[in-house]
Amino acid sequence: MNPLMTIKGTLAVGFILAIAVAFGIGTGADGLKAAGMVWLHVMAGVVWIGLLYYFNFVQVPGVGAALADKDGPGPAAINKYVAPTALLWFRMAAAVTWLTGLSALAKLGINTGVGGMQGIIDAFTLAPGMAVIGLGAWLGTIMLFNVWVLIWPNQKKILGLDGKEHSADAIASAKKIALMASRTNTALSIPMLLCMVGYAHAL
Repeated sequence: MNPLMTIKGTLAVGFILAIAVAFGIGTGADGLKAAGMVWLHVMAGVVWIGLLYYFNFVQVPGVGAALADKDGPGPAAINKYVAPTALLWFRMAAAVTWLTGLSALAKLGINTGVGGMQGIIDAFTLAPGMAVIGLGAWLGTIMLFNVWVLIWPNQKKILGLDGKEHSADAIASAKKIALMASRTNTALSIPMLLCMVGYAHAL
């Protein structure tokens, strides 16, 4: 059976190839251990930001176009079958990205001799040498807050996932809050990604 026919098989192939790279041309188990948390952080971040961009650049305009097309199929299929799954991956990826980022900051503190907790404190207080990655951590934290406190609760209202009846005004308000939080995250993701990449590349 072709493993690429399922998403689990596809992910398994990807991880096997990555491990082969680590042991084939990398530094093996030691290198994988050293890079593992940052690797997971980046992978989760790709899923999170990829879905953020999907929502803003594809789904929101697509639902708008579907609503405007009176003779079309409407947005029901997106809202029923695509959005709930995408939102699940979106919020879980946000949480994993933030937690692995925190762990990477702790490891950075250990590697520089200041200690794990101090590495986190230095990042969030923008200490010398940690200001760039610290700003990235702050932006990511704001974005995580927006996902879990503003976007997800309001999307549950919009999509009817909370099991409650809501007035048209409440849904309109939820749409506005979710959209503005999502657009804020899209804007913040640009400098956040610059901070994440720039820290390791002499920004």
